[in-house]
Amino acid sequence: MATAMPLKTKIVLLAVIPLAATVMLMALAVRFQGQDLARRERQLVEQAYMKSKETELRHYVELALSALQPLYASGRDDDAVRQQAIRLLASMDFGSDGYFFLYEMNGLTLMHPRQPELVGRNLWEMRDPNGLAVIQALIAQSRRPEGGFVHYLWRKPSTGQVTPKLGYVVSLERWGWMFGSGLYLDEIDATLDQIDGQVRANVDQTMLIIAGIAVFGAALIGVCGLILNLSEHKVAYAKLRLLAHQVVQSQENERAHLSRDLHDGTSQTLVSIKLLLESAIEQLRRAPVVGVPPALTKALARLQDAAAEVRRISHRLRPALLDTLGLPSALKHLGEEFCEHSGVAFSMQLEGAPVELPEDIKTVFFRVAQEALTNIEKHAGANRVEMVLAFRRDALVLVVRDDGSGFDAACVQQDPSRGIGLRNMRERLQSIGGRCDVNSSAHGTEVRAEAGWSATRVFEHHVRA
Repeated sequence: MATAMPLKTKIVLLAVIPLAATVMLMALAVRFQGQDLARRERQLVEQAYMKSKETELRHYVELALSALQPLYASGRDDDAVRQQAIRLLASMDFGSDGYFFLYEMNGLTLMHPRQPELVGRNLWEMRDPNGLAVIQALIAQSRRPEGGFVHYLWRKPSTGQVTPKLGYVVSLERWGWMFGSGLYLDEIDATLDQIDGQVRANVDQTMLIIAGIAVFGAALIGVCGLILNLSEHKVAYAKLRLLAHQVVQSQENERAHLSRDLHDGTSQTLVSIKLLLESAIEQLRRAPVVGVPPALTKALARLQDAAAEVRRISHRLRPALLDTLGLPSALKHLGEEFCEHSGVAFSMQLEGAPVELPEDIKTVFFRVAQEALTNIEKHAGANRVEMVLAFRRDALVLVVRDDGSGFDAACVQQDPSRGIGLRNMRERLQSIGGRCDVNSSAHGTEVRAEAGWSATRVFEHHVRA
């Protein structure tokens, strides 16, 4: 059979599982939000960085154009003026990787300060590692009224590595030139990678904090559960000891009651019979007696009384009617005896067709009725008691009502030193899968015991197993 999970374990799990699920969802939300924030921050930084680079390139090119303006505005188109313009542009640079380049509109390289080997070569068909025809794209953008920007891959002079580059070009239409400059973008990639690393580090740190909070919460719940378990264990142990003491005391009280019955009733009767028999024997020894001696007649009567007393005690311990005639007859006989020695009016009502009951069911319901009548006699001060035994389609129901003074059932149930009889009734019924409800007021008390047939079968299967 599977072992049932303790209630405290269920409570701890009900606290830990939602906590773990909440923390996990929080962690996922933090990670998702962190990744989304990093993506948007990267886009914003990249856009801002690109805007600044574009503005910077425009300023460089506009500065170079302002330097060329006197030569270009002179109206001269001879080679001398053009060579002077080329020398002027070649002399202008901004750092080891900042320079101006000059091409004819057909792709012929006129000037390239960092790669002089390209001068005089036609690069119209040259493509970068991504397959982009770089010179064609630059010339196409230069034909626009305000020039244009082109992203391409080009060798960086300071490192010799092929690096993303942003170029800005304009055209000098009268001379047939495409002129411009560019900035390498490897710095922006490094900056964006650094930002991504910082965001990942922050997210990882946040995840560690959340994990620490989760571990602390789980540990706190475990400690609280342990403290609660120890406290409840102490209380339960104290209640168990008190209950055991009450059970032992109840057993001793029952034994004392049985001892008094035997001593005051049966024992005295047997002693009286003994004395009468001795008197009869003495009479027979002295002289023959005609007929039955009076002492023997009295002894026989006393012997019958003793037998009745023994039957009464035996019936109190285990009624024979419960085994021979069934539960309804045993309950009726129990009520009649209660009526005789208590003086309280008793009536019993039977509902439904009686059926054969298992031994344990009959015993439990009989003991519940016996305990209820005992409580009425001791505490209720009732004038009338009504008992109803109902054989329903799916359950057996026993109701015992009285018109006594009643009591506070909730208070008695919470007080471990009182209400042992009520707890006995409930525990007996719980042992067979049933239940016991007690309702009491100033107008009387009702004890209702109920057990279903399905519960009975489950109980029987459990016992056999």
